[in-house]
Amino acid sequence: MLREPTELKIGGLGEVELPLAVLAEAGLGPASKIVAYSAGDGRIVLRRAEDAVAELMETGNLS
Repeated sequence: MLREPTELKIGGLGEVELPLAVLAEAGLGPASKIVAYSAGDGRIVLRRAEDAVAELMETGNLS
């Protein structure tokens, strides 16, 4: 089940707090390691680190 979008605010140091429900739905917890990268056109992608590394090793890039 996908949750309704939540509007977040970027803090003065660039930090963003993600709701626990959103993290849980994505299979992430407070201590999970993630990779963040810009996908252009105003999008930022957050991925589980192990998934991103596996894709990078397999394809040579992140999609």
